[in-house]
Amino acid sequence: MIGPGASAAELIAHLQTLRSEEKITGMTRFGIVTGTALGISNPDLKKIARLAKKDHARARQLWLSEIREARMLALYTAEPKKLTRADACRWVKDLNSWEIVDCAADLFVEARLDDLIFQFAADEGEFVRRTAFAMIAGAAVHRKQDPDEALLAWLPLIESHSADPRNFVRKAVNWALRNIGKRSRYCHAPALALAERLAVHPDKIARWIGKDAVRELTNEKVMGKLK
Repeated sequence: MIGPGASAAELIAHLQTLRSEEKITGMTRFGIVTGTALGISNPDLKKIARLAKKDHARARQLWLSEIREARMLALYTAEPKKLTRADACRWVKDLNSWEIVDCAADLFVEARLDDLIFQFAADEGEFVRRTAFAMIAGAAVHRKQDPDEALLAWLPLIESHSADPRNFVRKAVNWALRNIGKRSRYCHAPALALAERLAVHPDKIARWIGKDAVRELTNEKVMGKLK
């Protein structure tokens, strides 16, 4: 039985019993890297995480396994208050798929490691840079008590990386811009102004980001939800 006292080795052994070749195949259709995958869905991993409870030392051990599901479980059971900059900088170098990036970004946001956003954005690694913008996108939604100005401060970084042609970066840059714009009426105008500027940018990637963001930020339903 998986419980709070389960070790990393016991959790990994349990995960191995749940291996599904069919689900591994299905994951590839969503662009998930499956080289070390066991084929366990994230909802099922979250159930295991709730049983195992938080344990930061164990999360570090789970990460070392290199198994996709063990690393996802590490992110779900790590303790944000104990997560260090060294942890984040070490883990981010191992990220190799959009889904684990986005999960890690949520943890880093909860741990309030915002100072790493500039560092990650400056990194040339596709998934490291995606982490920076996934963090901004997540903070815009989850950090409701933060002042709007803190989110608007990321707009210049979004603009500076708007021409990155790599698929997982450009989508995250777009995501960050849209989420800031949808955060509040105060954030909407500056975000929309940037989106409109990008929509006529000479670079085609920046234009795509801008046009897509303008489309969403001028949507009546979106505007109707702004507070």
